Amino acid sequence: MPNLLASTTSPYLLQHADNPVAWHPWDTDAFARAKSEGKPVFLSIGYSTCHWCHVMAHESFENPDVAAVLNEYFVSIKVDREERPDVDRLYMAFVQATTGSGGWPMSVWLTPDGAPFFGGTYFPPTDRYGRPGFVTVLERIAELWATERPGILHQAAGVIASLRETIQPSVGGTLTADDAVLRAGFDAFAASYDPMFGGFGGGPKFPRPSIFNFLLAWSLRAPADAADKAREMTFQTLRHMASGGLYDHLGGGFHRYSVDGEWHVPHFEKMLYDQAQLVNSYVDAWQITGDEFFATVARETLAYVTSDLSHPAGGFYSAEDADSLVAAGRPEHGEGVFYVWSFEELSALLGDDTALFAQHYGAEPGGNVDPTADPHGEFPGKNILTQRLPIRPEDSERLAHCRRVLFAVREQRPRPHLDDKVLTAWNGLMISAFARAGAVLGDDTLIDRARSAAEFLHAELWDGTTLYRSWRGTRAPIAGFAEDYAFLIQGLLDLYEADFDSKNLTWALELQTRQDALFADPDGGGYFGSAADDPLVPVRTKDDHDGAEPSASSISVRNLLRLAAMMHDETFADRARGILVGFDSILRRVPGAVPQMLAALDLALTPPRQAVIAGARGTTDTRDLAAHARREYQPHQVLLLADSGPGQSLLSRHSDAVASMTPVNGRAALYLCENFTCSAPITNPQTVSRPE
Repeated sequence: MPNLLASTTSPYLLQHADNPVAWHPWDTDAFARAKSEGKPVFLSIGYSTCHWCHVMAHESFENPDVAAVLNEYFVSIKVDREERPDVDRLYMAFVQATTGSGGWPMSVWLTPDGAPFFGGTYFPPTDRYGRPGFVTVLERIAELWATERPGILHQAAGVIASLRETIQPSVGGTLTADDAVLRAGFDAFAASYDPMFGGFGGGPKFPRPSIFNFLLAWSLRAPADAADKAREMTFQTLRHMASGGLYDHLGGGFHRYSVDGEWHVPHFEKMLYDQAQLVNSYVDAWQITGDEFFATVARETLAYVTSDLSHPAGGFYSAEDADSLVAAGRPEHGEGVFYVWSFEELSALLGDDTALFAQHYGAEPGGNVDPTADPHGEFPGKNILTQRLPIRPEDSERLAHCRRVLFAVREQRPRPHLDDKVLTAWNGLMISAFARAGAVLGDDTLIDRARSAAEFLHAELWDGTTLYRSWRGTRAPIAGFAEDYAFLIQGLLDLYEADFDSKNLTWALELQTRQDALFADPDGGGYFGSAADDPLVPVRTKDDHDGAEPSASSISVRNLLRLAAMMHDETFADRARGILVGFDSILRRVPGAVPQMLAALDLALTPPRQAVIAGARGTTDTRDLAAHARREYQPHQVLLLADSGPGQSLLSRHSDAVASMTPVNGRAALYLCENFTCSAPITNPQTVSRPE
């Protein structure tokens, strides 16, 4: 019989709906049962495209003997970390503090009040790999719960008190972070930079686009030598990532991370948030360099998202798994089997072009994966495509033909599992990517795709008061978190600057008001991850670092500063500075942990700039001026339209300067302003330039 997860919508939870474990979703019923039966809670947190989550599921959760132990001694709860980032963040803090590391699947044992007292990540079913077996751990915890419960409850209460203490704000204070802090952040990244292969540190190497956001923005104000170095680190890393096995050379898009230092052997899952953020990085690089390599990678990545991560109604799916079946109708599966090739396969498919293709994409008769980068023996004799040589014009069409042949054959293989839930936060990031790429590269179809996603979220995940987190066929009853609001606001502001539709700006303002009401910490600055009225979350946490995804607070500083520059309203800027005050200590002590906050600080230290076009929306002269204004890399500038329509009415209520802006001699005119003190209007697009 299916367990209680069968009634959920999360693909991850549904993967476990037929387990013999009597799983509960995260809800009041589960904790009420734990209290009434006097049992501890076993909390398992993961996500549907997590490789080791699959391993532990097959080894333990599908095993009736293991399930019997769980069902006898524990109330078991399964959580999708992507649906409940607040729960994941809280208990990950505990696991990292007590074990020194973290990851997924995450296994945590709680009191019936939700206080953690023991935790870890993956446990093998029996004692091996130097780890205690899962059943061993379960039986020992059950024994201690029976014999030493008062001590466990006392210890767990102390854990909660400690977790609360770690996130207590330092009330008051001033913003001392300045240009010296920005320089310290640059120095931290320069010290860990790999000049051979790009990236920061050794393997495993993760894409971390927030670093690129900071380095490129700061390069506009940095001393010349440091500015050149900041750009070099960014461009070299972007080139190596897109040339290596991290990038899908046949279908586009980026895998999650590289297990080695050369970006060659990836962990093969593809996450929506990586595609979104990296597209913006490659668009920025194209703006600065004009190098079509960067624009091509951005376009191919967006084409992959359009083809494989898009719901027909407009939203974006979350991820594709690293694992897939070796062949249809057979149970064998493995990581990356959808993407890798034997040399024999390549030769049979490419014929006379095999040597040329192998030379460019690193294919070798015995496989091209170093065994040290393949500790689990997944890829012996296999080739992971990696572009070793620049493609010469005379070889371009032959190689493109080879890629088309291999792609068509690969499409016949069993595809990796698709996590087809729509997450508001990640969709916000993807709206930004499509909107910015469309605006900068001059492709209206990309802007249309961003618009359809925004309309989908408005229809399905916003009820006029509350933004919701997740959708899969229907809206899940999970209210949105701070990151959902922050990332969507950013996407709407980028979409407004791409198509000048004032409804996106209006919705962004509504969402900002709700975000402040639900999540703002007026004493310590920044935003709590979850709202104050959740009875099942014993500690409200803040995300205080910019990792694979930026923190809600970091994105919100930039959102607020952009709104201040758009609306000519200093109250937004005051709120942004309040967040920076709350992060002042982190910015000064460990700037490398918060690159997106460094980028926000860089914006806060720059006078607000506006580029305002006075003209009719959609006319040729307005579009020409906008295209030239967008062509330059201008991270400190907002782009507005004064068109005598609703948009100008909204902006004019806050700024007399916008109200007075008009076309010149019937032609659209561009006004370049600093804090709405503007230069003479420009009507010739060729003269649009603002030196930094």
